Amino acid sequence: MGNSTIGAKEAILAGKTALGLEFGSTRIKAVLVGPDNSPIASGAHDWENRLENGIWTYSLEDIWTGLQDAYAQLAQDVTAQYGVGLETIGAIGFSAMMHGYMAFDKAGNLLVPFRTWRNTITGPAAKELTELFQFNIPQRWSIAHLYQAILNGEEHVPQVDFFTTLDGYIHWQLTGQKVLGVGEASGMFPIDSDTCDFNQRMIGQFDELVADKGYPWKLRDLLPKVLNAGEPAGVLTEEGAKLLDVSGKLKAGIPLCPPEGDAGTGMAATNSVKQRTGNVSAGTSVFSMVVLEKPLSKPYPEIDLVTTPDGSAVAMVHCNNCTSDLNAWVNLFKEFAESFGIEVDMTKLFGTLYNKALEGDPDCGGLLAYNYFSGETITGFEEGRPLFVRQPDSKFNLANFMRVHLLTSLGAIKVGNDILSNENVRIDRITGHGGLFKTPVVGQKLLAAALNAPVSVMETAGEGGAWGMALLAAYMMNKTEGQSLSDFLDSQVFGGNTGVTLEPDPADVEGFNTFIQRYTGCLPIERAAVDNLR
Repeated sequence: MGNSTIGAKEAILAGKTALGLEFGSTRIKAVLVGPDNSPIASGAHDWENRLENGIWTYSLEDIWTGLQDAYAQLAQDVTAQYGVGLETIGAIGFSAMMHGYMAFDKAGNLLVPFRTWRNTITGPAAKELTELFQFNIPQRWSIAHLYQAILNGEEHVPQVDFFTTLDGYIHWQLTGQKVLGVGEASGMFPIDSDTCDFNQRMIGQFDELVADKGYPWKLRDLLPKVLNAGEPAGVLTEEGAKLLDVSGKLKAGIPLCPPEGDAGTGMAATNSVKQRTGNVSAGTSVFSMVVLEKPLSKPYPEIDLVTTPDGSAVAMVHCNNCTSDLNAWVNLFKEFAESFGIEVDMTKLFGTLYNKALEGDPDCGGLLAYNYFSGETITGFEEGRPLFVRQPDSKFNLANFMRVHLLTSLGAIKVGNDILSNENVRIDRITGHGGLFKTPVVGQKLLAAALNAPVSVMETAGEGGAWGMALLAAYMMNKTEGQSLSDFLDSQVFGGNTGVTLEPDPADVEGFNTFIQRYTGCLPIERAAVDNLR
């Protein structure tokens, strides 16, 4: 250990490090990697979105205090481990939840509170743009938010000078550059994979659509510049350095790589940027990404077409709800245990309850649950109500109870991925990452059953998107002439390691299929809850 500590210390002092920061929905995480791309220090800050005036949002104050705290925790970790201060870094990259809407006027003022991906308030805009472009525009996408604001006649629209996503905003404040990585940009507006830029035909169609409004802008003027993985994206300004590191130790001039969305960092962290690879990120929300060999036969409302950080087309199935309801039940069991004076270790509690699910019936013994904290577009819901339902003679025990809440957290993602199966999309490897996979085997085994495909989990699964962002920063800094992102990841980072793979168990697959018939067949119960539980 001594040698690696010395090596890390030297790398920190020499600025041979890369830093990734990612804003997840409940956690802001910072990961510093050394020359071998392994994490050498980290920091984190917990935060929560809030529902204000019917809009899911985070305040600007929350964004900056969260970023500064996560960075301060990282800097403290560096000092505690290596006895040196963090003054310079080789390269930095910012990532965040994709999509949403942050609109600014000419003076750089935020015009309306940040509208996050979680909002399902742009239905008419998304539908109209999908028909116009003949390309699926989900409700979460930035362009749907802009067009819905236009349809609503919102007074801020004529004043918009620039709109972007959360990581695009942070990157702009720290560097002065209004740019986005192509993967993140693909969640704002459709990308042309041949040019790795916004689709020019569709930009023209949009301008025509709103021409009669007489706005003083054209769409292209409002959008950030699109950059490919590995391209330079500006440097940390003096002002930016003070914004990031309130202690004032961090020096300006550090190069930044293009900011990427959490989908792109997930692809990097799981080595899933090649065609026929895919990954599933499962935490507060769940999404699967499959890198396509050829286009799908037609647009599907359940499938978003985005790109890898280096511009390849990706079929993305995104579901708003995954582990929130599961976590709520685990917290109830914690409260129950504490009522008896038992001190609860959360890792042990999650592990015990998750493993209990493996003792349940493959189809959960007839139990049914919906984990809809918010709307779920894939199954047609604008709002959600978490539900647990059973018949009097269902097999109601702890194992089936835990299993049904795990299966339902993957229910909507299965509905979407069944479309890809029917399109004969070929997948060589799916890699799972995110909170659902922290307990070994359980989430992996059930995801393999849901997708009826082998699922790998790497030791680095817990590192997540902040590490993936650090890898994208390292790629910009260290790539050799002409080296592709997938070659860099294969040779420099993963060295051929694909982690631990589980094949689907036929009994689990059959059980999941039985469960999903119950899940889709009983959606009217969820509809009744949404309509009546006010």
